Amino acid sequence: MCFTGIVTDLGTVRSLRQGAVTRLEIVTTYDTADIALGASVACNGCCLSVVEKGPDWLAFEAAQETLNVTTLKDWQVGHRINLERPTKVGDELGGHIVAGHVDGIGTVVVAAEDRGSLRLTIEAPENLAKYIASKGSVTIDGVSLTVNEVAGRRFGVCLIPITREATNLGKAMVGQRVNLEIDLIARYVARLLGQDGN
Repeated sequence: MCFTGIVTDLGTVRSLRQGAVTRLEIVTTYDTADIALGASVACNGCCLSVVEKGPDWLAFEAAQETLNVTTLKDWQVGHRINLERPTKVGDELGGHIVAGHVDGIGTVVVAAEDRGSLRLTIEAPENLAKYIASKGSVTIDGVSLTVNEVAGRRFGVCLIPITREATNLGKAMVGQRVNLEIDLIARYVARLLGQDGN
């Protein structure tokens, strides 16, 4: 199972309850009759399993480990969430191969308008920065984007108008935390070269 980083719905958090696990319900335009319990959905890039559903909503549960490595603990009722269902065999690979396993949290340090597009500069954790290369791919809150430039731990991406409209990154602000997933190929190459620290 994999995703492509092409958001297919903008959901809205309608309830969020914390406990031994965090339970959240997200309103969606998906045909929920076509989504089985236990099915996976990428929510801001984090692969979560459907535990309950209604005519226009899906419920998920997240354990503490997920809260530790994602921005899910920042979510509140009313927040817009990028949603993507898994790719099926034969589907077009519109973005790049995305696992739905968030590697860490980045921070928006620059958000600048550019003739209808939005240029973002993200600061990545030090342990992830080495995997991010100019003209390579990175997933930000579940959105597959091309890296425009890299400077140390910071990298830049550009959201064209259609991406701004179709995802929640169109309203990204300085200081906002975002989920990051590095390119799987970069991860495996680093592993083969013994540069992943393991």
